[in-house]
Amino acid sequence: MGKKLAPGDKAPDFALPDDAGGKVSLASFAGKKLALYFYPKDDTSGCTKEAIDFNGLKAEFEKAGAAILGASPDSAASHAKFKAKHNLDLSLASDESKAMLEAYGVWVEKSMYGRKYFGVERTTLLIGPDGKIAKIWNKVKVPGHAAAVLAEVKAL
Repeated sequence: MGKKLAPGDKAPDFALPDDAGGKVSLASFAGKKLALYFYPKDDTSGCTKEAIDFNGLKAEFEKAGAAILGASPDSAASHAKFKAKHNLDLSLASDESKAMLEAYGVWVEKSMYGRKYFGVERTTLLIGPDGKIAKIWNKVKVPGHAAAVLAEVKAL
């Protein structure tokens, strides 16, 4: 398990396959603000709503000098289907190895109905143009979240 990250820490580097068949890395966002959101699974109700909310504010994020990147352990092919089904215009990174999820401290032990398992804790990080973490939202509740992240982006 990776250590918990805190604001001011350098964001861990990553290079992952994306939904478009390319690679996405932290370096691709150098000099920009990045809203990096981690979500458990493509096409589940909360994750779909979160993606649609971020997607709906994408132009506002861009105006504020920020990119949005979603990441989950789903495959790139799953991401591509998810985007097509919901008309999403966001980049989604696939971390099937869970190395990036662990580096960011979001691959955690969870418990449901007494059963323990590992999964993604819904988390968003705002990374500044300097590659340092400006803000972290842990255990995100989806309603209103994308708008709250946008407000922080504008303040950064």
